[in-house]
Amino acid sequence: MRAVEFHEFGGPEVLRMTDAPDPEPGTGEVTIDVAYAGVNFADTKARAVGYRVPALPFRPGLEVSGRIRAIGAGVEGLRPGQEVAALTPHSGYAEIALAPASTVFALPAGVSLRTGATLPTVLPTVQALVHEVGRLRAGETVLVQGAAGGVGTVAGQVARLGGAGAVYGVVSRAEKVEEALKYGYDAVFVGDDFTAGVQRATSGRGVDLALDPVGGDTLRRSLDSLARFGRLVSFGNAGGAAPWQLGQDDLYPRGLSVSGFSILALAQDDPEALRSIAGKSFLLAAGGEVELPVTAEFSLDRAAEAHRLMDTRATTGKLLLSVAGK
Repeated sequence: MRAVEFHEFGGPEVLRMTDAPDPEPGTGEVTIDVAYAGVNFADTKARAVGYRVPALPFRPGLEVSGRIRAIGAGVEGLRPGQEVAALTPHSGYAEIALAPASTVFALPAGVSLRTGATLPTVLPTVQALVHEVGRLRAGETVLVQGAAGGVGTVAGQVARLGGAGAVYGVVSRAEKVEEALKYGYDAVFVGDDFTAGVQRATSGRGVDLALDPVGGDTLRRSLDSLARFGRLVSFGNAGGAAPWQLGQDDLYPRGLSVSGFSILALAQDDPEALRSIAGKSFLLAAGGEVELPVTAEFSLDRAAEAHRLMDTRATTGKLLLSVAGK
């Protein structure tokens, strides 16, 4: 089979198309004939700095859609030929992906394979951020960093569906504002000065819930944007800053709370919890309540171009690799 791997860390040019043996499922595993593979920031971070890379050579790819090729011993509820979406432990950039059966999900009726490739990381992540960890209550206000990205476009919609009184977004560039406003946001702020915009929009009160994938100074500014008793959920460190540290002086005066979430950690530590969250969130796509915009699509042999585009930080929505998609 064809697969994309890298043998050293670096820019998009280190991605190479290779011929690899067809994987066979072991106990509790499934192989999938890949139709589409999602392109995620975690893939570019793995390529550039070795994020979650245990050894080289390495094959990126966290999520795919396709049809089950074969199932291993002990797998129940899945069958060959079934259309599925899956979280793949860094094996998705290939014609055949190997995945634990616990992170393989049957596609709901009416959800295409193309849309299916956008589901495994984004929808469960947003469901967890807004409801499981963020514990949004009706009427509360929400602030989302990266509002025009894959998670951001969905977070605005899910927060609105969850009864948020107002949803505010932050984007890195002015040209992304119009795109973000399509997905449930009342206002979208540009760049590092978003705290002032939040204070103006909320008459100085701040927001009840902030979702931050950036870390560093952006996380600090998100914390400053919270109302009394507000909650912040960190779900990444896209800015590459040193791990953040908060103390009593940051939290006690306004009764603030800070939590964290990782979809990959959940998949590894508690796959049943992931399955429950994914089941709830996939219904939103099946029912047409949430739109997951795909803004660029590349063939498998153009994976380096997809990474190059993502590295510009100018992308919006979701990027896909079309492996055998129609």
